[in-house]
Amino acid sequence: GNADAQYNLGVRYGKGQGVAQDYVKAHMWFNIAAIDGDADAIKNRDDVAKKMTSAQIEKAQQLATRCMKSSYKDCD
Repeated sequence: GNADAQYNLGVRYGKGQGVAQDYVKAHMWFNIAAIDGDADAIKNRDDVAKKMTSAQIEKAQQLATRCMKSSYKDCD
């Protein structure tokens, strides 16, 4: 539930820093961070979305929902 940490995960996945670049996971973490109150995450989520297909965005949204419903235990 730490918006700063969630935002940082989005950055890492979006740029491939220390992890394989994955726009779906980046979008998921930016979306979660935005829901948890990080205003910068909204812009970054929207920027990443421009590089994604609608199917990828839908998957990222599903993953974010699953992650949050599991209290951040099922976020892969």
